Amino acid sequence: MIPSQQRHGQEDCLHCEHRHLRLFCNLTPEALADFDSIGVLVGHSHGAKLFAEGDPARNVFVICSGQVKVFSSSRDGRIMILKIAGPGDLLGLNAVLAEVPHEVTAETIEPCQVKTMRKEEFVRFLHAHGIASMHAAQSLSAEYMTVFNDARRLALSSSAAGRLAHLLLDWAHSAACGRPELKFTMALTHEEVASMAGTSRETVTRLLNQFRRDKLISIKGASMTILNPEALDRLTA
Repeated sequence: MIPSQQRHGQEDCLHCEHRHLRLFCNLTPEALADFDSIGVLVGHSHGAKLFAEGDPARNVFVICSGQVKVFSSSRDGRIMILKIAGPGDLLGLNAVLAEVPHEVTAETIEPCQVKTMRKEEFVRFLHAHGIASMHAAQSLSAEYMTVFNDARRLALSSSAAGRLAHLLLDWAHSAACGRPELKFTMALTHEEVASMAGTSRETVTRLLNQFRRDKLISIKGASMTILNPEALDRLTA
C-alpha cells in the first residue's frame, strides 16, 4: 500500500489544537516532543488501505484527521465493520504489541492525515515515556469497551431504531471532541451502516428519513447534525 503523499514538518503534534481532547496524544511536553520526532505524516485519499487483515504488523498509526473504517471479512467476501476510527485513534497497536499479523483491515472512508510510525521506534518511545505507555494501555482498554458495548447493543437492543440511534450518537460525540455541536460526516453507505446496526439497508434509509421528519437529525449532503440527542437517547433504552 503506497501512501498518496508524505509530509515532513507541515504539521506537528505540539501545535495540534485538538491534542488535549484526544486520549493518546495528550502527553507531557517532553513526551510530545519525542513523539513528534518519530514517524511521518501521510496524506491518504478516500479508499486507501492502511493495512489489511493478515498483513505483518510493521507500523502503528495515529489518525490526525479524517475517518477510517476498521473491518473484518469472510472468505466469501462478506464484511463486518467493527469500528469507525477518527482523529486521535491508534490503529495497529494490538497486533504490534502482540507480535501477530493484523486481525482486521483499516481503510480510509474520506481523505485522511495519518501519522505512521515504524513498530520499533514506537515501542522505543513507549519504553522511554511511562505516560505514553499508560495512554496506549488506556487506548486498548477503550477499544475493548467499544467492542463490548457494540456486542451488547446488537444483542440486547430490541429495535433497529434504538441500534441506529446508538450509532449516530456515538459518532456524533466522537466527532465533537468536546464541542457542544453534535455534527459529523456520514462517510458510510446505508448498506455499511446497516451492517453495523444489525439491520437492512432499507430499514436504515427509512429510519433516517423518519428521524429527519421528527427533527431528531438534519442532513445536508454527507454532513449530519444531531438536533435532539435526548430523544435519540430515549430510543436506545
